[in-house]
Amino acid sequence: MKALALLASLLFCASAFAGEAKTVRILTIGNSFSRNATNHLDDLALAGGHTLIHTPLVIGGASFQVHADKAKAEGKARLYTNGRDLVANLTAEKWDYVTIQQASIKSHDFATYQPYAGILRDYITKRAPQAKLLIHQTWVYRKDDPRFTKPSDKAGEPKTQEEMYRGLTAAYDKIAAELGGKVIPVGDALFMADTDATWGYQTDTSFDPKTAKQPALPNQTHSLHVGWRWAKSKDGKKITLGMDGHHANTAGEYLGACVWYEVLFGESAVGNSYIPKGFDATYARFLQETAHKAVQARAK
Repeated sequence: MKALALLASLLFCASAFAGEAKTVRILTIGNSFSRNATNHLDDLALAGGHTLIHTPLVIGGASFQVHADKAKAEGKARLYTNGRDLVANLTAEKWDYVTIQQASIKSHDFATYQPYAGILRDYITKRAPQAKLLIHQTWVYRKDDPRFTKPSDKAGEPKTQEEMYRGLTAAYDKIAAELGGKVIPVGDALFMADTDATWGYQTDTSFDPKTAKQPALPNQTHSLHVGWRWAKSKDGKKITLGMDGHHANTAGEYLGACVWYEVLFGESAVGNSYIPKGFDATYARFLQETAHKAVQARAK
């Protein structure tokens, strides 16, 4: 009997530690960055014993303005790829959360946020009043992205990764305060990881893209972005070397999803059993811990 009582006690403690199973319904209004950041979210939720119901409204490169203008458009121009307009999507479920975000290229410039973010907030408030508004903080580009290696002379354009981070952080914080929304700090987490003394990405200065021959690539260990890659040209006739310092790779996506997981389910991602296939467990733990630090920093 004592053994059974001890077993029951241990099971109760394990259950209490894991937390109660939750069902979270989210509607994401974004672009490829919102797709990136939620790519592993279903798996994290499942591993945590939770259920995620997620409808993504994705338009490549879309800004606040693109989504706000689409809501006011006529006919088929109003519709997303799921065949519904914004209003129909907002009323399709009793959403717990609705997320919005700025296009990354404009993220540092608050002048591009309003009035469009406010228009989207008003649609959400009217059509999904029970939903909490979340502002998805997008992330900086990789330090060797052309935006920084060949900086623009345009006034206000960030010339370094840190300048972009400071600008987008200030802009997202300001819009969250104006709209009464909570920030999902993916941008904080990626910048923390990318500048970490041990795990941060370091540019391979020995690689020359002008002379590189397929399949040569630089050392891109611990990159959170897609980076350099060989891929078919748009016409499909040849393989060319290209640089994508904007979008997240598997590591960046996983880190972003860990941040979303903590915000949506209210529990730490540290120790979650889901790790992408073939991923280094020690590095995954670092990304989980970084996500947790980023979320906790904003909870203070």
